Amino acid sequence: MDRKREGDFLLRNKKGQGLSVNAIILIILGIIVLVILILGFTIGWNKFLPFIGGNNVQNIVTACETACTTGAKYDFCSTARSVDDGVNAKFDSNCNTLANDAKYEQYGIKKCPAIACS
Repeated sequence: MDRKREGDFLLRNKKGQGLSVNAIILIILGIIVLVILILGFTIGWNKFLPFIGGNNVQNIVTACETACTTGAKYDFCSTARSVDDGVNAKFDSNCNTLANDAKYEQYGIKKCPAIACS
């Protein structure tokens, strides 16, 4: 009978079970992720985490090839492309300049014989 009384005593005075350490850690991690998402979408991902963005050279090469193939003279000769190679500072230039200037050879933008830019 003594055992039964000890067990009853422990159950009667037990007010509630607290949160486990795992639950507290998960709640904190969830709050941190939520704050990061809110900041990223409100401020902008490039400003919030600038080291995440990579280069956009392949996108510009594709856009210039498309402009040449479709004969889009304005897109090839005049449209400014913001080049970010991840190494040098960001700069703006058009496809014609990127294709014909020797200092931009490393980007691999091909000349377009079908379009004559003035």
